Amino acid sequence: MTQAAPALPSASLLQLIWLASPALPVGGFSYSEVLESAVERSGVATESMASDWLTDQLHLTQARGDLAVIAQAIPAWREADLVRIRQLNDWVLQTRETSELRLQSEQMGRSLLDWLRNHDGVNADHIAACALMQPTYPVAFSLAASQIAAGVRDCLLAYAFGWAENMMQAALKSVPLGQSAGQRILARLSRDIPAAVDAAMRLSDNERQAFSPMLAILSAQHETQYSRLFRS
Repeated sequence: MTQAAPALPSASLLQLIWLASPALPVGGFSYSEVLESAVERSGVATESMASDWLTDQLHLTQARGDLAVIAQAIPAWREADLVRIRQLNDWVLQTRETSELRLQSEQMGRSLLDWLRNHDGVNADHIAACALMQPTYPVAFSLAASQIAAGVRDCLLAYAFGWAENMMQAALKSVPLGQSAGQRILARLSRDIPAAVDAAMRLSDNERQAFSPMLAILSAQHETQYSRLFRS
């Protein structure tokens, strides 16, 4: 009989929920991560199409890229392996395929680091080291998560759900869709998140990737899209 994993302490669970919340002042709500461009140029015009698009994005970009980085960065922060952290941060910077995607990661990373400076319990030396390396959002999130008494998998589940909530809200505004449709999309993403997280945790450096050519093309087109609700 498989023994159940121990429950997270209440304080740790609340910290994870807080860290993953779309209300965290890091600006995630202001980006559609290309969904707005997909609506404009690729005909993502229905609930099912938006759901398919975001589910593919979860598995093809999040699981193979940012989630895999976070899975490796959290233990690196806990071991104070700053060389490893810089390698992971450089990989994120170098593999963002458009200026829009890179600027988003940089801006959200800076904003999360600013939040951490005013948050109790975060190692001040780690914050200073992170600031020196132009932190991307996955690396800054990993620093925050590394201070929580939670396993890596739980941290990844929280990150992925926070991403899913932001993307669901982007779908509501850009497709547009109603609240019930948004909840159905979030339910589908929630069912797929555990498998995406498990896949991310298995990836080595040589297997991690950021190859998503259609996402990159649409992101580049979004930068000059005539009418936009979201930042580029």
